[in-house]
Amino acid sequence: MNFYICMVLPLSKILEQKKIFILGPAWPLRGGLATFDELLCLSLNSAGHDARIISFSLQYPNFLFPGTTQFDESGESPEGIRIETKINSVNPFNWIAVGNYIKKEQPDFILIRYWLPFMGPSLGTIAKRAKKNKKTKIIAIVDNAIPHEKRIGDSMFSSYFIKNCDGYLTMSQKVLTDLEQFTKSENKLFTEHPLYTSFGEAVQKTEARKILQLEESGKYLLFFGFIRRYKGLDLLLEAMADERIKKLGVKLIVAGEYYEDSKYYEEIVARFELKNRLVLKTDFIPNEEVRWYFSACDLVTQTYHTATQSGVTKIAMQFNKPSLVTNVGGLGEIILHGKSGYVVEPNAKTIADSIVDYYENNREKHFVETTIEEKKKYGWDVMVESIETLYRKIIEN
Repeated sequence: MNFYICMVLPLSKILEQKKIFILGPAWPLRGGLATFDELLCLSLNSAGHDARIISFSLQYPNFLFPGTTQFDESGESPEGIRIETKINSVNPFNWIAVGNYIKKEQPDFILIRYWLPFMGPSLGTIAKRAKKNKKTKIIAIVDNAIPHEKRIGDSMFSSYFIKNCDGYLTMSQKVLTDLEQFTKSENKLFTEHPLYTSFGEAVQKTEARKILQLEESGKYLLFFGFIRRYKGLDLLLEAMADERIKKLGVKLIVAGEYYEDSKYYEEIVARFELKNRLVLKTDFIPNEEVRWYFSACDLVTQTYHTATQSGVTKIAMQFNKPSLVTNVGGLGEIILHGKSGYVVEPNAKTIADSIVDYYENNREKHFVETTIEEKKKYGWDVMVESIETLYRKIIEN
């Protein structure tokens, strides 16, 4: 099922039509980055621009990819988007060829997704070649300037990429601050991460639970997304061991693929005897199934050890679900503590305290109402206007 057709409303614009290339993952690659890039392309086109995506023929070598597959196996390409599959992340000859292709095409500007230093050499070289036409400007959408999991060469790769860009857009104040380590450019702008609007509409909680074969009257938390140590599933599992939560009958849905050895988590589950209080769906969740998990839960949990920003919070908002997040990176910038969710310290005790408060004091109705009001801030029109503003600033400077 293709939900992209829901993005048809015209968006405001402050620039005349521009030719724009987006460099980043897109279909048939899967995951949150690809979904974001596709929605961004649709939004730019809805605002009157001529946008397309240049995606990867090879994103990661298999030995660097921790999941089962990098590809969306549904066979359904998103409607209304031009996607060119060109970039090979490990082939320098390809980087030059793609850069020369874009230089010849002469877009007004390129939006490059930057989420991992590994991509610095390829994307930096493409940017360097493309801008030799003296017309094309380079705007980096920086998800992470400093990665969650550090490796040798990170700083060098990020420096190389960043120095070949003209402007920088971030969706977290922390990342905006991190950029200071790499550039003193004034062409930097923070904007909010928009909502993920491509997963369809919410359904009644009882209907979603029936589809997922859950107890209709049960209490369910949701951990959603691929599983890596920095995302703090271990903290959440330890919180689930709290006797108060056990007495409340709360269960945890874990919906996402392991991107590391599952034994670490299995040992925690065994130690605290949590098996019967977990619903494990540890495979990649296809786009058309996402709404069932968010519609079925009472509260979305993001108990990260470290973070910049997270798209999961915006999926939760799209489905009118409150969130419990840890006060790390940019996660706490989004949630109104005690009003649309909880912002807590990253330890099992404070996480458990908030879960208990949520159920014992019947917070859901009030939190949902506040979430519905708050999500009005996070439209794609805001993202488009931020990009247009930054481009105009680059031109004026």
